[in-house]
Amino acid sequence: MSSSMSVNVRWPVLATASVVGLGLVLGAGVPASAAPAGPFVTRAGLDPALVAGRGATVDFAEQEAENATFTGSRIGPDRAAYTVAGEASGRTAVKLTPGQYVEFVLPAAANAITVRYSIPDAPTGGGITAPLKVAVNGKRAGTMTLTSQYAYLYNQYPFSNDPTADPLHPDWWITECGCVPSATTPTPQVDKPFRPMHFFDEQRMLLGRTYRAGDRIRLTAAPGAAWTVIDLLDSQLVARPHVNLVAANVLLFGADPTGRRDSAAAFDKAIAFAKRARLKVYVPPGTFQVNRHIIVDDVTIEGAGSWHTIIKGKQVTLAEPAPDGSVHTGVGFYGKDAADGGSRNVHLKGFTIEGDVRERIDTDQVNGVGGALSDSSIEGLFIRHTKVGMWFDGPMRNLRITGNVIVDQIADALNFHTGVTNSVVRNNFIRNTGDDGLAMWAEKTTNAGNTFDHNTVQTPTLANGIAIYGGTDNTVSNNLIADPIREGSGIHVGSRFGAEPFAGELTIKNNTVVRAGTFELNWKIGLGAIWFYALDKSIDARIRVTGDHYLDSSYNAIMLVSDWGVKDLYSINGVAFQDIRVDGTGTSVLSARVAGSASFANVDARNVGAVGINNCGSFGFKPTGSEFTVTDLGGNDGGGTTGPWLAPWELPNTITCDDRPPVVAPPAPTTW
Repeated sequence: MSSSMSVNVRWPVLATASVVGLGLVLGAGVPASAAPAGPFVTRAGLDPALVAGRGATVDFAEQEAENATFTGSRIGPDRAAYTVAGEASGRTAVKLTPGQYVEFVLPAAANAITVRYSIPDAPTGGGITAPLKVAVNGKRAGTMTLTSQYAYLYNQYPFSNDPTADPLHPDWWITECGCVPSATTPTPQVDKPFRPMHFFDEQRMLLGRTYRAGDRIRLTAAPGAAWTVIDLLDSQLVARPHVNLVAANVLLFGADPTGRRDSAAAFDKAIAFAKRARLKVYVPPGTFQVNRHIIVDDVTIEGAGSWHTIIKGKQVTLAEPAPDGSVHTGVGFYGKDAADGGSRNVHLKGFTIEGDVRERIDTDQVNGVGGALSDSSIEGLFIRHTKVGMWFDGPMRNLRITGNVIVDQIADALNFHTGVTNSVVRNNFIRNTGDDGLAMWAEKTTNAGNTFDHNTVQTPTLANGIAIYGGTDNTVSNNLIADPIREGSGIHVGSRFGAEPFAGELTIKNNTVVRAGTFELNWKIGLGAIWFYALDKSIDARIRVTGDHYLDSSYNAIMLVSDWGVKDLYSINGVAFQDIRVDGTGTSVLSARVAGSASFANVDARNVGAVGINNCGSFGFKPTGSEFTVTDLGGNDGGGTTGPWLAPWELPNTITCDDRPPVVAPPAPTTW
């Protein structure tokens, strides 16, 4: 967009992280907490009552460090990109120095924990490791080895692991100087590290016994890192290993459960035998080293459970690039290419896939699950440190993906890319992706009849929680999306990236989006918790947004926008919003920066920080009004600092264009 459309507003913070030299210096924070009365369980940093019935049903309890007892200091809240607190769940965390601790009270019986944390990068990149002591009721229970080797990306797309690097694209416009560095005299210098991001990782630990509700888990930072930030603790009761005695056990074919020897060939042999004998493949407890793709077709592979069966691989540099452009391979379970007919009747269940991906190379096929899988299912996997957890290239149909956990990805958690139809992604938990959490990308061949339902997506460090790029008759329902960081937001509907047109009906219903509506660093405007973007073509399918809740939005709740260069070519037409709740916006309920129209019925809002509708249209500023028309279908109530959010004087197309309103931080959301 042109500079005439830019605005520079920032969310107020209590304590921020600033970039200095080659490291991150965290704000002084808030003094240590008083001991809480008991366990404080949240979902996406919220009172669970605010998100009842939405998001994934999980078998762990989430507790934020800032709600626990600690001797460190609180950092945040902060909604600025490139800060540690800004990437924390709830935008707040606890910083420890060696010897300081966070102590959580177990809300229920547990024998396992997951810790989300951040420690510094090495001065020249590549990460460090450091211990974290774990004690229960004052007795040592073990030591976690934390690492930043899979964190810390810097610079411009496709990013760098080098904190000392100059901008990768000096011929690109950057917001830091409001210029193109290579075309500016004198050449501006950027602070280094330039645009640090992706600070967090997480580690799991079996405690060796079951502890009771009320027992205290203490995490103490040890020497090895100058500081340790604890974001949250998940605690759970892990079941005993699943056993299948009537199956092709990979141990019988030479697999090594100690992880010392590569077991890829043993997996291939077990799969071939199981197909002939019409058996499942069973992977028992252990850690199995697999450093390449395992090709699956017409086979079921089940583990003993994702805490017990770990399939872990190194990233391997190929002797020469593969036909698809890959320069590396790594652990992953792949269906056959769609060009070769794809795979069908594949069922993957109950194990972990752990990769070794530390840089973003988009041509690399180093995903946890990939290829084309029809009439198949994926259930109960835990996937981390791959490029994309699951990436599917169709045409393919009828894939069911349920009950998985995907964390700490360099790019997306899951992407339906090209020709995926009649498939369902339900009840999955996703945290800390480097791109869209869940995406449908209808590039060249449309996606149709797919559903993203009852998933939880937290803290995508780049792009969106859930993104739909083109397609026909798709549904996004009952999801919980929290804390997108930059260049995206909660739910996104985009005509971009060469996607096929939207057609039929796109249904978006009963989702909750919290602490979204991010600041778009390139345009310098605030986005919406849900935003529609017409870049490649107009969006004029039947789109119905019903029953969504947009809570504590940093800027707008709803946004419809086109790019400046195509503002007179493309429009967004006939989007219908009904039965929506907006609880807190930094600026407006609706920001329209495009030609087109939308209707509103029973949209209730409160704690709105600016005028209810920011209507710029396509910036023609005609005496007849904006090129964007708002239709009031009744029942639209509430507002904020400037009065009713949808007032008669704003209808149908009054120009109320103000991209620079003061940002008013709303109070925390409460039950309606």
